[in-house]
Amino acid sequence: QLQLVESGGGLVQPGGSLRLSCAASGFTLDYYAIGWFRQAPGKEREGVSCISRSGGSTNYADSVKGRFTISRDNGKNTVYLQMNSLKPEDTGVYYCAASFAYDRYCSAQKYWGQGTQVTVSS
Repeated sequence: QLQLVESGGGLVQPGGSLRLSCAASGFTLDYYAIGWFRQAPGKEREGVSCISRSGGSTNYADSVKGRFTISRDNGKNTVYLQMNSLKPEDTGVYYCAASFAYDRYCSAQKYWGQGTQVTVSS
């Protein structure tokens, strides 16, 4: 079964940190660029970050630039999103997706995970 599984979400206070993981099973992640997306309640899903197949190139949404870092370990078939200096507006369900193309938001998605909830609140 081909799937992506996100983990690492939770409740954190403003200014705190979380690290999300996106693990693949049934296929090899290094064939794909990987993107992180999020959806806040009542809002459309938005792109957060995208990393190239090798990990040598990355892109970020302006709202997270300088606070979030995307990385990948192809040997572990896993992609990470380190989130620092979290703000209440970062709250939402975070999804990872495997994309055929590397661009600003990994727009050519083929596989999606089920999402993990991130809540930033005091």
